[in-house]
Amino acid sequence: MNIVILAAGQGKRMKSALPKVLQTLAGKPLLQHVLTTALSLQGKQAKAGPIVVVGHGAADVKEFLVNVSKEDSSFAKVLTALQAEQKGTGHALLQALPKLDVQEPTLVLYGDVPLISKKTLAKLSKLADGVRGQDSALALLTQNLANPTGYGRIVRDAASSVSEIVEEKDATPAQKVIKEINTGIMVLPTNSLRKWLKALRSSNAQGEYYLTDVIAMAVKDGVPIRTTQADDESETIGVNSRDQLAGLERTYQLMIAKQLMEEAGVSLADPARIDVRGTLECGTDVFIDVGCVFEGCVTLATGTKIGPYCVIRNSVIGKNVSIHAYSHIDGAKVGNQSLIGPYARLRPGADLANDVHIGNFVEVKNSKIAANSKANHLSYVGDSIVGSRVNIGAGTITCNYDGVNKYQTIIEDDVFIGSDTQLVAPVRVGRGATLGAGTTLTKDAPPNQLTVSRAKQISLQWQRPAKKEKKVEVKKTVSKQVAAKQPVKKSAKGKK
Repeated sequence: MNIVILAAGQGKRMKSALPKVLQTLAGKPLLQHVLTTALSLQGKQAKAGPIVVVGHGAADVKEFLVNVSKEDSSFAKVLTALQAEQKGTGHALLQALPKLDVQEPTLVLYGDVPLISKKTLAKLSKLADGVRGQDSALALLTQNLANPTGYGRIVRDAASSVSEIVEEKDATPAQKVIKEINTGIMVLPTNSLRKWLKALRSSNAQGEYYLTDVIAMAVKDGVPIRTTQADDESETIGVNSRDQLAGLERTYQLMIAKQLMEEAGVSLADPARIDVRGTLECGTDVFIDVGCVFEGCVTLATGTKIGPYCVIRNSVIGKNVSIHAYSHIDGAKVGNQSLIGPYARLRPGADLANDVHIGNFVEVKNSKIAANSKANHLSYVGDSIVGSRVNIGAGTITCNYDGVNKYQTIIEDDVFIGSDTQLVAPVRVGRGATLGAGTTLTKDAPPNQLTVSRAKQISLQWQRPAKKEKKVEVKKTVSKQVAAKQPVKKSAKGKK
C-alpha cells in the first residue's frame, strides 16, 4: 500500500528550533520510530517506500533521512513531498497525491505519533481489504478516551455507523461529550481520495483543510467506513509539548521493561528506572539494577548482572558477567565470567576473553585481553594485545600516542607488571616476564626475566627546613593629646 507520513508541523509548544518530528524518544527521532514501523509493514518487496510530507524544517528532516539511510539501507526508499505552507492535514496529504499509486490503498500516519504498532496497523489494513483497484471501504483507527479534550470526535448515526468527524473547536456541546476520538490514522481508497482532497474547503474555526472532512464525503459517496481500536491507547498518543514527550518516554520505557521481564525473564530492580535507547537482547536470569542506560544494539547473555547506573552502548556481554556500578561500556565485547568495575570504562575495540577482571578506574581502548588476565586498579590499556594470566598492576599506563601516531603494546602470556609502570609503545613484554614497580619500559622486555628501570635509591643526612614565622607588625596607638601639636616652650634669654 501507499504510506504517507505527515511531518510538516512546527511544534511551537516544543520551544525548539528543531522540527517536532526530530525530537527524540528513546534516543531516536519521533519520525524514525514511525518510519521503522511503516517500512516493516510494507516489507522488503515494496516498490516504493513511505512518503514523508515535510514543511517546517524541511531541510533538517531531509538531512536526517539521508543520514539514517546510511545506517540502514531500507530508509533509502523513503520519498518526500513538500508542503510549503502548513494549511492543515488535508492540504498536506494533497502534496503527496502525485506520488501515490492509485491502484493501491493509502495509509495515513503521523510523524509525531511514534508508538503506533505494526500489529495495530495490520489489523486496520485488513478492514480495508478489497480496496485494491476499487473503492470498497475506508478504515479508520479510533480510540475511546476518558478525557477526549483536544481531539476530534467520531460522530455516529442511529445505526452506529460513522457519519462524520468533528474537530473540537467546531464541535457542539453535545458532540464534545463523545468519548470516541479520531486518531487521524486511516486507510483510504486512493481513487476516491484524489476527488475528496480536491473538494476540501477551509471554512472552519482553524481556516485549514481538514483531512477528517473526507469522512463525510465518503459517507455521501456510499463508501463503507470501518473502525477499529488499538489494544493500548499509548499507541495513538501524539506529542505536542516537552511534557507530553517526557510522559511518552516513561510509557515507552515501561513497555520495554514489561517485555524484558515477561518475554526474556529479566529481573529489574525497578522497571521505572531503566532506559533502553535502541535494542536490548537478554538471555534468561539477567539482572539489571536501577538507573542503567542501554544505547544502540546491546546483548546481555544468560546470568549476567548489571550494577546500578551503568551505561552500555553497542556491546556484547557474555554469560555470567558481573558489571559493577557506574561502569561505561561502548563498542566492546566482554567474555563469559568476567568482572568489570565499578567505575570501569571499556571503549570501542575493547575485546575481553573469558574471566577477565577490569577493576575500578581502569580504561581499556582498542585492545584484546586474553583469558584470566586482570587489571584491577587505576590503569590505562590502549592499542594493546594482552595475553593470558597477565597481571597489570595499579597505575600502569600503555603510552600509545606520541602526539601524532599511535603504536601497539604487546604483552605476552603470564606477565606480571608492577605498579606505576609505563610501557612506551611500540614495545613487547616477553612471556613470563616481570616488570618491577615504577618501571618506564622503552625497549622490549625479555621473557622470564625481571626488568627494572628506576633511579638508584639513596639516603642523605638532611634537615627539613623549619617553617618561618611571619613577623606581625604592632601599630601603636597615639593619643590625640600626644598627637596634637604642642606649643614649643622658649627658654629665657640669659643676661650678660
